[in-house]
Parts: sequence; C-alpha cells; structure tokens
Amino acid sequence: MSNGLRVAVLGATGAVGEEILALLDQRSFPLKDLTLLASPRSAGTTLAFKGEDIPVQVVGPDSFKGIDLVLASAGGSVSQAWLPRAVAAGAIAIDNSSAYRMDPNVPLVVPEVNPATAQTHQGIIANPNCTTILMALAVWPLHQVQPVQRLVVSTYQSASGAGARAMEEVKQQTRAILAGEEPVAEVFPYPLAFNLFPHNSPLNELGYCQEEMKMVNETRKIFGAADLRISATCVRVPVLRAHSEAVNIEFSAPFSPQAAKALLAKAPGVKLVEDWGRNYFPMPIEASGQDDVLVGRIRQDISNPNALELWLSGDQIRKGAALNAVQIAELLLVPQAVPAG
Repeated sequence: MSNGLRVAVLGATGAVGEEILALLDQRSFPLKDLTLLASPRSAGTTLAFKGEDIPVQVVGPDSFKGIDLVLASAGGSVSQAWLPRAVAAGAIAIDNSSAYRMDPNVPLVVPEVNPATAQTHQGIIANPNCTTILMALAVWPLHQVQPVQRLVVSTYQSASGAGARAMEEVKQQTRAILAGEEPVAEVFPYPLAFNLFPHNSPLNELGYCQEEMKMVNETRKIFGAADLRISATCVRVPVLRAHSEAVNIEFSAPFSPQAAKALLAKAPGVKLVEDWGRNYFPMPIEASGQDDVLVGRIRQDISNPNALELWLSGDQIRKGAALNAVQIAELLLVPQAVPAG
C-alpha cells in the first residue's frame, strides 16, 4: 500500500465491514495503510485484502494513533465509545450507525443528493439508514424539479439489514421448515423464513417503529426540508439481501410519469428497470451485489392527480451502507465531487 490515507475499518468482520474492504479494493481507494478493528471475539482472525492476510485487531484506546480516516460499521454504542477518541487523535470518522445521524453538528450525507454537506463536518460524518438512502436516490431527482409535498413509503426489508447472523438464521429456518421441523428464531423475534412481520425495532407512542421514524427524520435532514410530510411502514421479508420499497410521491401539481422516467434514467446511482409488456420491474435478487438502486413501475397514482407511484430495489449492504460510506470518503478526497455509483 503506497501513497494515500491511513484507514481503519471499525467493525471489519461484519457484513458491512467486509463489503467496505471489497469496495476499497474495487474502487482503488488510495490507501497508505489499512487497520482492521473489531471486538475481542474477533481477536486472532485475519481478512484478505489485495492478496494479503491482514490481522484483525481488538479496538482499544491506542487504535487510532496515526489514522487519517475511520470507516465505522460496528453499531451505535461502539461508535459513541470510540469515534470521539478517533477524532481526538486526528482522524475523520464516517459512521454507519444511527448514533450521530440526527446530531445537528454532524452532516448526514448521500453523495448523489447533498455532497457539499460532507465538507461541513467537525470530525464525524454520518451515513444514513439503508432504507433512507435507497428512497432518497429515487426521490431527489424529482424533488429537484418539483418539490415533493408528501411521501408514503412501504418497505420490504431483507435479512441483511440485521447482519450476517440474520442471513444465516433465515437459511437455517428454511432448511428446518422444509424438513418438517420447527424453525428457531434468535436474531429476529419471530421466524422470518416463509413469513414476514412489521419491523422489530422499538415502537413510539404513536405506534411508529424506530426504523420508520429514521426514514422520516433522516430524509427531512438530507433534503433540507424540515416540514416534509412522510409516513413509513417498514416490514421484514424473507429475502436474504437487498431491500425493496413502494413509494408514493405527492407534488403540488401533476408530474407526468414520462418526465419522471426521463429524469431517473439519467440520475446518478439509479438504474431504470421497466418492461411493461413482461411485467418486469426491480427485484431484490437482481439488485443484490449492484451499486445502483433499481427503480421502475413508475405510474400515475389513480387516486391523486398530483402523485406518482414507484417501486425500487437496492442492495442494503452495498449502497445502503458500505458503498455510501466509501463514496463519502471519496468526497473528502475531491471536495464537491460526486463519485460515480
């Protein structure tokens, strides 16, 4: 590793951490040195990167000395414990957890939407929630032409949103059910194989879960639209990887589906997927492993002349987490630039 940044990946052994490593390689991110950090249970393990086996170190007080950039994907409590130390040591931290997203002093960034805000950081930059990122990529190009008045979204969230253990649990449950055995649920509160249930994050006094309120509050912050009306219903579905969303977008005046398609066909980070004759539209199985968010089935809302409906699928681990974080890091290398999806 020659000239470049000294980078630490915190939470390197998780699904998102491993995806970050793959993206740093694939996108030829300029690295001078790479440090892999995780919890004590990962001590002694190694991860492959560019033909080398790099040892995973247990994160500690001295882990960030000499580090330029921290890419964190280890959960909110870990980020709160260690990222202030990283910043104090002179690093910039990009955090995948929810710990700092709504902090008014921390920019919340989707590079295709609000890249300039990354430059306002005070040491920490927050990566939005996966469902928020995917929706923002599809809605923002339309919002730029005609401001959105209201969003109603229903999400269909894969097991990958809860990490690698959740993905393996769905596989084990599927095998058990097919063998006539009772499925065991440990990561999720209920079996997800051959099932679905409303998102299992905590509910507030209005009956909205934490995941739904993330979409509401984060979208408002990213769009710079504090009064944007948003309602979300988030659902766990038996898909291994990649989330899908049905989005109803209301404007103050009619917005033709043809105009929306033309905008989204050239929008960064978006791929228009529509074949009406075949009834072929975005699917999570095809979005998995892809950088772009697949968007399609764009149509007039027959109940509201000022609203459009669309459907999207996007890889939660990639653009919904790891890729967005790496793109933010690329923004810091070339200020004001929007990296290609």
